[in-house]
Amino acid sequence: MKLDCALRVSHPGFTLEIEETLYLTGISAVMGASGSGKSTLLRALAGLETPQRARITLNDWPLHDSVAGLCLPPHRRGIGYVFQDARLFGHRRVLGNLNFARQRARPANGGAPALDAVIAALDLSSLLERRTQGLSGGERQRVAIARALLANPRLLLLDEPLSALDLGRKTELLPYIRALPGRFGIPLIYVSHAVEEVAQLADEVLILDAGRVTARGEVHEVLERPEAEAVSGHFEAGVLLDARVRRQVPEFDLTELDLAGQHLTLPRVEAPPGTPLRLRVRARDVALALARVEGVSIRNQLQARVLRIDAEPEGAYAEVLLDLPGAEPGRAHLRARITREAAANLELAVGQPVWALVKSVSFDRRDLGSPERNQG
Repeated sequence: MKLDCALRVSHPGFTLEIEETLYLTGISAVMGASGSGKSTLLRALAGLETPQRARITLNDWPLHDSVAGLCLPPHRRGIGYVFQDARLFGHRRVLGNLNFARQRARPANGGAPALDAVIAALDLSSLLERRTQGLSGGERQRVAIARALLANPRLLLLDEPLSALDLGRKTELLPYIRALPGRFGIPLIYVSHAVEEVAQLADEVLILDAGRVTARGEVHEVLERPEAEAVSGHFEAGVLLDARVRRQVPEFDLTELDLAGQHLTLPRVEAPPGTPLRLRVRARDVALALARVEGVSIRNQLQARVLRIDAEPEGAYAEVLLDLPGAEPGRAHLRARITREAAANLELAVGQPVWALVKSVSFDRRDLGSPERNQG
């Protein structure tokens, strides 16, 4: 699906101006700090906000053309929208909310999501007769997503749907969202300022800052860039790696992964051998050595090569970008944040072989996803 979007939205003290063509297949994320224009962009796409100037087409079907005087209302755009606060009908039970969406769905051409399939995909069968006021935040968002799907949209927009949830609820909801494009063939645009959500979910990422696009591309590449670090902060900066489960180590409750021919161990992940996993490794969790270290508690020691060294002109730290041999080019990098003194003492240089040390306990289960999650 192709989305052509050229628009300008102006408010006092803020202007969003974008001209992009997005090819939507799985989950495309829009990242940015608060006030960067993420929600304004989604509202303009959905027809909930009227730009001063716009040309928006979805698969060459015009939604808004200010030159031609065309602006389709929201109900004619075929776009589903899930808000931060769910916005369910409090006077209806869960099933009533779902049936309301079905009754007002976009006309189907044989491909509309079936009610039973949506209920199963979002695990709603035990909630159907409950009042929406009594649902947890995560349950409410699952119902909101189901209701949006049952409207038979061409495209689904999710506007920070997890922002009001605690960590446990977020962790529960992410796998449901991750599976939607492959299960229903509907692409998603997912807005968030949380890098751990984007790392798990997205195929492509677009970063907004002060109403302008500052970075765009594949999630692995974009999350390594300084523009992403400006959103996540130095403390959360890192990279994504694609690995596969090699074997379980039940006596120590660990899982061993294959990462470009090298082995990586982390706390147990319930997945059979061969399962693909996406890992987020923070730069602050990577140490460097010139040789393999014996007699140390850190179990993950990976052979790597120095690609780049970025030392702060003022400050204590240096960022070292590493390449893991044997991987697809650009798909297996690590970042290490070390002190400038350590970089000098090790006499690090571009092209130099090193060992990257990563603690097993540094991996967080909320940072694990499947790189093949959106294949339908």
